[in-house]
Amino acid sequence: MRGGTVIFLLILTLGVLIAIPFNTRLNNAASFATGATVFAGVFIQAVPFLVLGTVVSGAINAWVTPAMIARILPKNPVASVGVGSVAGALLPGCECASVPVSARLMDRGVPQAAALAFLLSAPAINPVVLVSTAVAFPGEAKMVAARFVASLLTAMVMGGLWARFGDPSVLIRRHVADDKARGWGGFVDSMRHDFLQSAAYLSMGGVFVAILNVAVPGKVLDSLGGNIVVGIALMAVLAVILAVCSEADAFIAAGMASLPLIPRLVFMVVGPVVDLKLIAMQAGEFGHRFAARFSATTFVVAVVVATGVGALILGWR
Repeated sequence: MRGGTVIFLLILTLGVLIAIPFNTRLNNAASFATGATVFAGVFIQAVPFLVLGTVVSGAINAWVTPAMIARILPKNPVASVGVGSVAGALLPGCECASVPVSARLMDRGVPQAAALAFLLSAPAINPVVLVSTAVAFPGEAKMVAARFVASLLTAMVMGGLWARFGDPSVLIRRHVADDKARGWGGFVDSMRHDFLQSAAYLSMGGVFVAILNVAVPGKVLDSLGGNIVVGIALMAVLAVILAVCSEADAFIAAGMASLPLIPRLVFMVVGPVVDLKLIAMQAGEFGHRFAARFSATTFVVAVVVATGVGALILGWR
């Protein structure tokens, strides 16, 4: 709890520091009110899904054992990739929970490729994320479909690449996960920790969107909207830096209405599979060498797949 509080305060401070260079555009009541309204809109819409996601992830941590999941996965590494990818849709939770869960799966003998495919798919294609995307993009059913397809393909491709080319010696388990925090006590502690940490990153994303809408001149966003390649690159990098929880990132993307749909799709596909907090968590669980290689490859695959799927389902818009 203390660590989460520190992160929360640091992120809010960062938001203020980011806003300082733009004070010439934020020094009147109208601009401040607009920014506050944008931030509140993003945060309030996202919080119910964030709460639901942390409740489910807490329940998984407290009552679902890796052995239960392991029973449905084939032992063959290649065959298990598809099952591991699809299994992610059954276990709602944010990407913060997917790293320790995948680590526990490996501890129980699940093939690395399947556990890694699960790690990438669980926070990206679960029902909570898809529903939140539908709410954030009303009337854009194709956006929900594009996110599901692109995220599932990203998980499958990465799992297949690891099964074929991965070096098991690079992935080093730093420690065996602790399964003692179970029952109602474990549920409450896990939910509280996940919510505070996820809300902190959501706050950062909301602050960024508010500043973007108020401080950045409209013509700058219009120019980005007119260059889809620049928009894709920008949103991919922002997804890594902002590290917004997957249950809430759709509302951040929806708030950037000046950008085309494909760059915003890229943001929602990249964020749940590679961002700063995930890289740090993967390094802690599996080693720095693994985290560097796996994250870099995942970033490229996610951008390429999201762009391709977006072009097919959404068109170049």
